[in-house]
Amino acid sequence: MIELKNISKSYNGKTNVIENLNLTIEDGQLIVLVGESGCGKTTTMQMLNKLIEPSGGDILIDGKNINSFDKLELRRNIGYVIQDIGLFPHKTIEDNVATVPRLEKHPKTDIHERVKTLMQMVDLPYDEYAQRYPRELSGGQKQRIGVARALANDPDLILMDEPFSALDPITREQLQDELLKLHDELGKTIVFVTHDIDEAIKLGDKIAVMQSGKIVQFATPEEILKNPINEFVATFVGKNRLWKTPEMLTAEDVMIKGVAKVNPSRSVAQAIIVMKKHDKTVLAVVKKTGIGKEKLLGIVGANRFTGISDHNTKISDIMKSNVKRIPRKTPLTEVIKLRNDNNILFSPVVDEDDNLIGMITNTSIVNVLSQIMPGQEDY
Repeated sequence: MIELKNISKSYNGKTNVIENLNLTIEDGQLIVLVGESGCGKTTTMQMLNKLIEPSGGDILIDGKNINSFDKLELRRNIGYVIQDIGLFPHKTIEDNVATVPRLEKHPKTDIHERVKTLMQMVDLPYDEYAQRYPRELSGGQKQRIGVARALANDPDLILMDEPFSALDPITREQLQDELLKLHDELGKTIVFVTHDIDEAIKLGDKIAVMQSGKIVQFATPEEILKNPINEFVATFVGKNRLWKTPEMLTAEDVMIKGVAKVNPSRSVAQAIIVMKKHDKTVLAVVKKTGIGKEKLLGIVGANRFTGISDHNTKISDIMKSNVKRIPRKTPLTEVIKLRNDNNILFSPVVDEDDNLIGMITNTSIVNVLSQIMPGQEDY
């Protein structure tokens, strides 16, 4: 775990570039620092490997202050990938990747195997690329080698400072996908700096939005998109961005919370009264299981009352019990596909214990999307 506690940074005693910054990064997380130019995101990241010394505060790695580490040893055990890559032009690709393990005096056979493995991992096969020089590679290939070199000493922490910003959009997207794949496979802790909110949303487990040397919001991409903490974050993220990323919406984002309900032991006559009271044509059939908890048993629509002559008939006898339940975190795209494929009009949303928490209808989906959809001119 990495902890930044009350970090400040000023130059020549002037106004702080970083001011009272606090941040905790859990092991294995991919954290993105994002913000406008000059907000302090690169300065913050470079303090983690002591390229820049803080003016105040403490930085801890696994509870140990980084000031207790030898500076060179610390850097050799932290992978570092930058925009300009910084490959040695006079060295082969194999020699570039092997730089830190050789400085650490690892056995030659181990280094050779490590280089082969890493080159395969970044999709640049050893036999084809190992003896080439950086000038023979494209920009995207150089960045892949930069990532391989950062991983060569098997560091627990990798710092990435706008590594893909100079690349064309297609190559950039490919490398973003490759980074996510590597992160899933290796589980490294990664701190990634970018000014591109789209990149931050795609990559980050959590995003730290920075403004004027401070972190104004640190949360998951979903939380930042749905609940920006202030006007700056809302404007920086883009108030209509959620419309562009509907995969961030889940079932609980588009459900109606106030669901009309009925106990299975109630009669048809009683259910009709509940429907009229709430102006509904469908009721959720539930059984109370605790304080604020109601187990979903099924649903009953007004159409089920057709042909029922005995209004004392219990709801449990006529309800639809094999209704498709939707877990609360189901992505909206999956919700819509499920509803379309099965021609469903009413979709109960349940929590992890199958308790009812809401209902999705076509209207509830449209209402939410209309709130985040970019405004249209009236014609």
